[in-house]
Amino acid sequence: MKQIKTRTLDNLRYGQEKPNERPQRTLSYVRTASEVLTNPELKLSRVYTFGCRLNAYESQVMRDHAKAQGLENAIIVNTCAVTNEAERQGRQAIRKLRRENPDAEIIVTGCGVQIHADTYASMPEVDRVLGNVEKMQAASFAVTDHPKVKVGDIMTVKETAQHLISGFESRARAFIEIQNGCDHRCTFCTIPFGRGNNRSVPVAAIIEQIQILVGNNCKEVVLTGVDITGYGADLPGAPRLGSVVKRIFKLVPDLPRLRLSSIDPAEVDDDLWEVIATEPKLMPHLHISLQAGDDMILKRMKRRHLRQDVIDFCAKARDLRPNVVFGADIIAGFPTETDAMHENSCRIIEECGLAYMHVFPFSPRDGTPAARMPQVARDVVKQRAASLRALGDKSLKQLLQNQVGVAHNVLIEKDNSGRAENYMQVLVESSQKLAPGTVVQACVERVQGKTLLAKQIIKEVA
Repeated sequence: MKQIKTRTLDNLRYGQEKPNERPQRTLSYVRTASEVLTNPELKLSRVYTFGCRLNAYESQVMRDHAKAQGLENAIIVNTCAVTNEAERQGRQAIRKLRRENPDAEIIVTGCGVQIHADTYASMPEVDRVLGNVEKMQAASFAVTDHPKVKVGDIMTVKETAQHLISGFESRARAFIEIQNGCDHRCTFCTIPFGRGNNRSVPVAAIIEQIQILVGNNCKEVVLTGVDITGYGADLPGAPRLGSVVKRIFKLVPDLPRLRLSSIDPAEVDDDLWEVIATEPKLMPHLHISLQAGDDMILKRMKRRHLRQDVIDFCAKARDLRPNVVFGADIIAGFPTETDAMHENSCRIIEECGLAYMHVFPFSPRDGTPAARMPQVARDVVKQRAASLRALGDKSLKQLLQNQVGVAHNVLIEKDNSGRAENYMQVLVESSQKLAPGTVVQACVERVQGKTLLAKQIIKEVA
């Protein structure tokens, strides 16, 4: 799953004091949400997000809960556990946040907490920890006394509740959860132990959420989850992802743009192929859960596809939608990986034209089968990750250069910058300040780094 942050931590300054020497803090609360909203001196709660798009959606739900419950001066950290490095960064951020905010209540949640609750509960900087189910419950943010640790058994959860949100923190784009958890057990992955088994949101609830968002002028919705192509296996009639997408377009005709998060090429159904081929509102950007480009490594990962399956998937998608752009997740230095196996992963980037690469250096996760396999030397893992990133950057650079002179519909998000339909970042250089949520058709004049620069606005798109 793609790694993102919804709030940057770069501007948090490191202090010199040790965590156990910080000033004693007193937690103060207000009693009503209206008091928070009308009193400018009160400090609204903040949410810092690590990890995937699903975490970003859940952070918006927590932000809404905290505001509705009148929770003041709290910092909520939504952690990720996809790698050891992701957890390390989360803990580092918590320490920074405490040094910068000695009087705030720090509530930590997310997959890191769900898997390693004791680790986070023992941090002196942390006041409370919430599991992945508990963080979605409004009562967890009520202004009352709470136990320090509230983390249930995620594997016993049988369904996921859809939390209706009206918007997505000043964005023209919104993520919505259509499923949670995963029934697969890849040998490197701890995410099922942080998210539980596959649980799908009923189609009617998905439609209702999108209708609310579109009614509030949201122009693009991203369907997200842990394994969205596994959608529906737990629901009556076992609907597939493609049928859900069809229903969305039929029942919410005013939705301008729909985007999919990471998909498994082994689970794409016929209805989804039909939508890719025929529905222009489905954005031509597909992010593949690839993980490796060598058959032996894929088998040792316990993936459900082989190398040729991915090549065939990309070829079919391009045949149906010539302007489609691909991204992919890939792991560098998986245990037992030889130089030849690594070369197969390098070649698949070129063969499939994968442009938006998320490269993860392998890190052994306690309790996973991959942690017990013969490991690749850390310096070799880093070198292989660097080579995969370089190939991805080369592919993206060529793709961006090919856009010069091409007109794109750009959804403006902030400061005249936004995303084209194929997910490319576009900056519209204009004296006119474009409102977030505006969609303009603009012609690309040149490339600057990983951004397309467009000067000529052809028209505003309805």
